[in-house]
Amino acid sequence: MFVDVVDLREFYSTPLGKAAARSLGSEIGRLWPSAPGEVVVGLGYCIPWIEKYNENAERVFALMPAAQGALEWPHGGPSATSLVFDEQLPLPDSSIDRLMMIHVLEHSENLGDTLSEAWRVLTPGGKLLIVVPNRRGLWARFEHTPFGTGRPFSKGQLSKLLRDALLTPTVWSEALNFPPITRYGLLRFYRGIEGAGKRFWPVFSGIIMVEATKRLYQGLPAPARSTRRVLVPVFAPQGSARIKRQASSRR
Repeated sequence: MFVDVVDLREFYSTPLGKAAARSLGSEIGRLWPSAPGEVVVGLGYCIPWIEKYNENAERVFALMPAAQGALEWPHGGPSATSLVFDEQLPLPDSSIDRLMMIHVLEHSENLGDTLSEAWRVLTPGGKLLIVVPNRRGLWARFEHTPFGTGRPFSKGQLSKLLRDALLTPTVWSEALNFPPITRYGLLRFYRGIEGAGKRFWPVFSGIIMVEATKRLYQGLPAPARSTRRVLVPVFAPQGSARIKRQASSRR
């Protein structure tokens, strides 16, 4: 079940949400510093992190799942948001250079269909950036954050899902290495805790972030056979009529 978009907006307006947005934005900016002349799409709740690409990208717009709801964006200009089904995007084949997914995959009813749809709309060599809750992290265990809802993932699970959808993981990262504390007195030290967590306990980060590229072709392994048929060449037909004539002549 998707988190309502209004609840997501309210969370990211709280002190904890602002700290989480900065932590995510730091890693997203490191992986995708810019997208000059490219088409960038955010699927889910990605508005806080795709706005900066408006400076030099060809086009930037946000797709929001119908079960989540949509917000007006950007403010004071033509709308660049659309309400969609994550398993059936209203986009032509090979039309997107970069696709970002945040607050989507952990709520999707059919993970394979969602990732296959992402593969369809990406250009050859297009990039997909996914953010999901880490099943080993603290954030997946507390429901006062959006990352405590839906299904969390491990790196192994996410890697298998991507490869099954012909998407090759290229870069792994993590964020939210600080606990989801709500006390402002402790929260103001989150940057120091984040830095220490990234160095000493990255396996327990709040989220897993992965960049994957679209793969066009894949070889399929041939099944191993325990036995093999041996074909014997036949140079003359051995019909039943000929066999009967040979038998009568011998008599």
